[in-house]
Amino acid sequence: METEQSILERCDLWGCIQCGKCTGGCPMAFKTTLNIRRLIYEALIEGAVDPSGMEELWDCTTCGTCVLRCPKEVEPADMIVALRTVLVDGGVIPPTIRDALTSVFRYGNPSLMPPDERADWAEGLGVKNIADGADVLYFVGCIPSYDDRAQKVAKALVKVFQKADVDFGILGVEEKCCCSEVRRVGEEGLFEYMVEEQLELFGKYNVQRIVTTSPHCYNTFKNEYGGLDIEAQHYTQFVAELLKEGKLTFSGELDKVVTYHDPCFLGKQNDIYDEPREIIQRIPGVEFREMDRIRDRSLCCEGGGGRMWCEGTNPEDRLATSRFEEVLSTGAEIMAVACPFCLLTFELAAKAGGYEERVQVLDILELVAEVI
Repeated sequence: METEQSILERCDLWGCIQCGKCTGGCPMAFKTTLNIRRLIYEALIEGAVDPSGMEELWDCTTCGTCVLRCPKEVEPADMIVALRTVLVDGGVIPPTIRDALTSVFRYGNPSLMPPDERADWAEGLGVKNIADGADVLYFVGCIPSYDDRAQKVAKALVKVFQKADVDFGILGVEEKCCCSEVRRVGEEGLFEYMVEEQLELFGKYNVQRIVTTSPHCYNTFKNEYGGLDIEAQHYTQFVAELLKEGKLTFSGELDKVVTYHDPCFLGKQNDIYDEPREIIQRIPGVEFREMDRIRDRSLCCEGGGGRMWCEGTNPEDRLATSRFEEVLSTGAEIMAVACPFCLLTFELAAKAGGYEERVQVLDILELVAEVI
């Protein structure tokens, strides 16, 4: 087991000049006691940080804002994950996160859902299994597989695939969690174990191209799966390609004012900003309007970094709720998202803040499915 000091040494914090841009840009620093600049100072000056009793470590969403803001290219978020690793190794972990990790290990998903029900959402849609051979593996993800609301997004992408004559398949009951959040809450051992299983599965079916629903899955496959020699795309990239190549066309209209929220794991962490906007702006009838905080300044919805597994946060106090005043200032009738975490978090925030009658939260795929 690594010590606090040995883990922190891996984070390469010596470039830090204590400018405070990490804490100044951190969306959670405005509402919690999380102060990444102070943590780095203690690590460098005092030689170690004792994470025991630091409840604020679980407030980090790992959105990546601190990494973008750092002028010395230090990656402060790595320190948070490293300290969480110490807590996980020591068994000091919030009960709901512990339960999610146990569920991933036992059932392949964080929601205690039966593996044999993972593909129930696709029943009657004519979706084949990747075992039958396909050009594209559609990696659905845990939330779109099991959550009633997010399943609508998965079904919308199936409709898009079929409309564009894409040869695709799913893993069905064999699909397991990508483990993006597993790694971010500090459970490195489970992450590595699941990566080995996933790579073996992809190799078994000779997967050459993966399209994901979630930016979290996409980011993990693209940047964190060592040995994955497979093209991975988020659906916004794939659908934008279909539109440019003329393989997907729109026959209907959507006469609505639409704005778009940039997901952290798509935008800040992978620089995918244009493709989602290209899709929305191609939809006939749509009037597209931007919010003030967009692209790399987009406000985190507070769903990442294991925050979806935390309890005790009042929905009215979440970052997502404060985002709606910005949405309303654009006159938008629809807030488009491109991430299952954002979808569920913003819908909950809309209900908690009383915005659901004025703004509809929809995934981009749902907009596309309505006009093809």
